[in-house]
Formats: sequence, structure tokens, C-alpha cells
Amino acid sequence: MRKLFLLLAFCLSIQLTGQDVVVFEKFDDFEELLYKDDGKTYVINFWATWCAPCIKELPFFEKIHEKYKDKNVKVILASLDYKEHLERKVVPFIKQKGLKSEVVLMDDPNANVWIDKVDKRWSGAIPATVFYNGKNRKFMEQEFSSFEELESVVLEFK
Repeated sequence: MRKLFLLLAFCLSIQLTGQDVVVFEKFDDFEELLYKDDGKTYVINFWATWCAPCIKELPFFEKIHEKYKDKNVKVILASLDYKEHLERKVVPFIKQKGLKSEVVLMDDPNANVWIDKVDKRWSGAIPATVFYNGKNRKFMEQEFSSFEELESVVLEFK
């Protein structure tokens, strides 16, 4: 009964955002998001609700989502918040900010192992972003200071 209640509470909280938040407890399950070859350009931003630079740049990613969603560009916001904070912090944050990009939560505690699988140059600091399509790939461990700066990277893949 307790498990049913927790599942129901989880589903209700996610419905408040108008989107599902997929939780990846193992990097192996998340990894497929980093290597799709379906004609789209992917922009995967690693962020967290407690990261001020991440929050500052989120509107730029949202603007990329809105401007390019019909032009084969997919933005995925990969939260590194703890799974325990999903209902209490992440979902309310998504709702408050009105995020429309796909949001997933990466909860694999073995970050020292999977960070290198994202990119060997990644120190683990956030924000960090992976850009890729079937032909090209770029990793950037930085905060974007403007929409134009972020858009210029996306346009490299068009």
C-alpha cells in the first residue's frame, strides 16, 4: 500500500509540470540520450536547482527550444539534483520557471565513473553541455553568458 501511495504521489507531482520527468538511476540507461543518430541536433545541458550559473542560463536553453524545436533541434535539461528532491524541489522549480524543454533527472551516484563517459575532459563541474548530431559532437564545460553565445554553438550543427 505504501508503494502504491508513493507511486501515485510521484505521478501527480509530475503531472503538475505538464511533462514527465524521467529519472535515470543508472548512467547506462541515460547514455543512449548522448548518442542518437536520428537527424536531429541534441543539446544536453547538465544543471541543478542549487547551481546559480545553471539557473541563470536556463532561459537561453528555453529560447533555443522554442526557436528550434521545429528545426530538428532537441534540448534536454539533465538535472543532477538528488532523486529525493524531485517532488520537493525539481518539479516545483520546473513549474515555477515554466520550463518547456524535456527535463530528465540523472541520479546515478557513481559520478566519478560516468562523468568520463560523457566527456573525458569534464571535471564534473556544472553547468556543462553536450551538443551533437550524427556527424559532429562538442562538449562545453561553461556557463553561457547570452542567448546569442549559445545559439552560435547550435548553429555550428545546422
